[in-house]
Amino acid sequence: MNSLPEIADNVYSQTRVMPTRSVSRPVRKTEARVTQEERSSATAEAERTRNARVVVQTADVRIVEYALSPGDSHPWHYHSEVTDRIYCLEGLIGVDIREPSQRMPLRPGESCEVPPRTVHHVSSLGDGTSRYLLVQAVGKYDYITAD
Repeated sequence: MNSLPEIADNVYSQTRVMPTRSVSRPVRKTEARVTQEERSSATAEAERTRNARVVVQTADVRIVEYALSPGDSHPWHYHSEVTDRIYCLEGLIGVDIREPSQRMPLRPGESCEVPPRTVHHVSSLGDGTSRYLLVQAVGKYDYITAD
């Protein structure tokens, strides 16, 4: 098995590492009215409550490894500029899109893509710990909750 830095280098240097599914939905204008302070607060809280390990972070690219316990999930959220590329490393990951309602279960080696302004969340669907690599690019990172 490759180490995370090797996986990150591979993901960063190639446009098609694994088969990818993609969805898109524009965010309603009312969802986009969030202050920078609220965005920063939501980002910090999201990182604290999930087992997150930042692998790479630059001005335009962010790669993070997450580990989720059975039944854990991230809050519904979206990003203004970045696309989420989610690569399942271990267990069973669920990527849910709010509108239109869609669930993409991912097994190790599978991935999907969530474009900017698409309300989504990620959860662990398995009985054990699930891990995934999140690659976010190109643009400024933010984390806007959409309850």
